[in-house]
Amino acid sequence: MIIKPKIRGFICTTAHPEGCRQNVKTQIEYVKSQPKGSNKNKKVLIIGASMGFGLASRITAAYSNNADTIGVVFEKKGEGNKTSTSGWYNTAAFEEFAHADGLYAKTINGDAFSQEIKQQTLDLIKKDLGKIDMLIYSLAAPRRTDKDGEVYNSVIKTIGNSFTDKTIDLKTRKVSEVTIEPANEKEIHDTIKVMGGEDWKDWISFLKTNDAIEDDALTLAYSYIGPEITHPMYLKGTIGKAKEHLYNTSKEISEEFNIKSYISVNKALVTQSSAAIPVVPLYISILYKIMKKENLHEGCIEQMCRLFNEKLNGENIITDSQNQIRLDDWEMKEDIQSQVKEIWNKINDENIDEYSDVEGYWNDFYNIFGFGFENIDYEKDVDIDLNINSINN
Repeated sequence: MIIKPKIRGFICTTAHPEGCRQNVKTQIEYVKSQPKGSNKNKKVLIIGASMGFGLASRITAAYSNNADTIGVVFEKKGEGNKTSTSGWYNTAAFEEFAHADGLYAKTINGDAFSQEIKQQTLDLIKKDLGKIDMLIYSLAAPRRTDKDGEVYNSVIKTIGNSFTDKTIDLKTRKVSEVTIEPANEKEIHDTIKVMGGEDWKDWISFLKTNDAIEDDALTLAYSYIGPEITHPMYLKGTIGKAKEHLYNTSKEISEEFNIKSYISVNKALVTQSSAAIPVVPLYISILYKIMKKENLHEGCIEQMCRLFNEKLNGENIITDSQNQIRLDDWEMKEDIQSQVKEIWNKINDENIDEYSDVEGYWNDFYNIFGFGFENIDYEKDVDIDLNINSINN
C-alpha cells in the first residue's frame, strides 16, 4: 500500500510504518551519541509511551540508562486499507530495536485510566521485573472514563473572561485573530479529572499497595508553563488548572508514599496536544525560528536526554525554588522571550516566513506520523499490517 498523509484538523489520520521506524531510529541514534548521565533507575514504567515526550522518555531510559522498560499505550492496529496509528508503529519499531540490542521492552495496550490495564501492568511487573524503580506519567488524553463509568471530557478554554489574540492557519499561513470563550465550572472540573494528577496518584497507590514499586523510587509527570503570550490559553486556562492539580499531586505523592516525585516543566514543542491549542502553534513557529538561530533548539528526544543525563543527576536532582525540574530554561531565557514578544507584535501574513519557522513546524508535525523523512521512499508499497510481539492486541 502507498501511504500519503491525510490531514484533518490538527491530526493526521494516516501513519507510515517505515517513516515511524525511521523516527524512532533517529531518536535512538541521538541518545547513543550522547554522554551518559548518572541516573541509576533500571526498571522503568512509562504511562503514555508511544509518542512525544513519553516515547522519548522510554528511548532515553533504555539507551542512556540501559533500563528495562514497560510502556502503557492506547493505540489502534490498522484494518484493511486503514493504517495503524503512528504510536502503534512507533512502539513496534522501538521494541524491534530494543530487542535487537538486548534490552527488555514490553508493552500493555489499553486505557491507562482503567483498572483492567492497571492490573495487567501490575501482573507483568510482578512476573518480569518484581518491582519498578521509576514511573513516568506522560498521558495526554482528551477524555477519561472513571471506575464508575462516568465520562469526563477535557476542554481547551480560558477561565473567567473570553480571550482574543493572534493565531495561525498553518495550511494557508494566514495570521488572524481568534476568540476563545471561557469554560464553565463543569468544563473546568472535567478537564482537571482528565489532565490533572488523580490518575497518576492512583497508579502510584495501586503499585505501592501491591508491593510493585521500590520505596526509593522516582516518579515524574510532565507540564508546561510558557510565556505571558500563552498564559490565557494555558497557564490561566483550563489546562493550567489541571497542571496546578498535577503539581499539587506531586507533593501529595512525595508526602504520602515517601516516593521522590517531581514535575518536569518542558519546552513548547510540536505534539498532537500542542497543535490543538489556539495561539500556541504561532508562538511555537516564532520560538523555533529564534531558538534555531541561537543554536538552542531541542526536540522531544533532546529534552528527555538532557532530563535524564543532566537534571536527574544521581541523588542531586536539579530543581527550581518550587521543586520543579525546568527543561524550559532555554526557552524562557530573557533574550529569547524578548525577541518572541517583539516579533509577536509585528508578525502578519506578509512577513510570516521572515519571522517564523512554519516549515519547521510542519516538518515536526509530519514526522510525528512518519512522513517527511528524506531517506524514505513514499512512493513505495509498504506492508501496513505490523504486529507488536509483546503487545496485548
